[in-house]
Amino acid sequence: MKFQNRNLPQIDFLKVAGAQLILLHHLTVYGPMSDVAGEFAPALFEWLYGQARLAVPLFLVAGGFLAARSLAPRASLAIGQPLLLIWKRYCRLAAPLAAAIALAMACAAFARAAHPQASVPTAPGMLQVIAHLFLLQDLLDYEALSAGVWYVAIDFQLYALMVALIWLSRLRGTAGHRRLAVTLVAGLALASLFYFNRIPSWDHWAVYFFGAYAMGALAFWASESRHPVRWLGFMTAVVTATLMIDFRSRIAVALFAAVFLGLTIPAKLRAHQAVAKTMAFLGDISYSVFLVHYPVHLVVNALFGRLAPTDPATNALGMLLAWSLSLVSGALFHRYVEKPAGLWVAQITPVGLAAQPNRLGCSPK
Repeated sequence: MKFQNRNLPQIDFLKVAGAQLILLHHLTVYGPMSDVAGEFAPALFEWLYGQARLAVPLFLVAGGFLAARSLAPRASLAIGQPLLLIWKRYCRLAAPLAAAIALAMACAAFARAAHPQASVPTAPGMLQVIAHLFLLQDLLDYEALSAGVWYVAIDFQLYALMVALIWLSRLRGTAGHRRLAVTLVAGLALASLFYFNRIPSWDHWAVYFFGAYAMGALAFWASESRHPVRWLGFMTAVVTATLMIDFRSRIAVALFAAVFLGLTIPAKLRAHQAVAKTMAFLGDISYSVFLVHYPVHLVVNALFGRLAPTDPATNALGMLLAWSLSLVSGALFHRYVEKPAGLWVAQITPVGLAAQPNRLGCSPK
């Protein structure tokens, strides 16, 4: 998703790295091109298929970091209208998602006609589409209409949960709400890491992912403190303890990303201008790329599966084409759909909310 992070090249780096890994992961998961082209580099394809999805924690940590940055600088809730803020967040996610779902349905219909595959979604019913628009498809056990829509729903849940926790901290009054906000976030993170994240049946709910998301928030608050190394060291010790009980590589990746942000952002590192501009651009379009890459893959897979079903070289070129078209389509989608949708949300949002830099991200997203 989109961040106000022009002074945070580290966030751009996490977003871009995560988005590209997820894009390549989905290229290998959804055939038939990857099934044919895989003989060129079987070890690489196997890694992308099985391990590249570990990029998801990068989005979670970045999202948590920027949620804390916009909602609670120094753990103080910046906005006093949490329900309106959550509504704004939903609109920013759901408006471009609706367009992407329509595109995915059209591309899936083409793929079913041109080259039917088991990985192509079946024609959806009305209730299935409505469930997607309200980010309820996984909770209601509907087949996903596009790859990665589960993360959009989780991103919204996590954001709403973070708003609720920080808002609850204000009930104590201004004297202690900063410390209480950190305590509530850290406490739920512990519950997630020690319990919820170890039970797969919770993976449709925010509490399953909240440990990684909270690491990002805690990394932000640590970076704002006078002793960031001390707080990051304490967080590392606690998370390491959870990994000793039940090692999960995704949590280890999240810890690494959180410590990376917590240590490098206070140092105010700056990338080379050309690199920073490229990363910022790719970071800007990351949510749009996340939304449209699967429809692009459906069309390219169908075409190459029909025209060159057994030629590895041609299918490898097809995968390269799908990757390139995903970036181009994402840039166009960002310009003509995501940005106008964001302006529309700003227009329907009260001025006090619209001024806040709280467009957070993913990708998964």
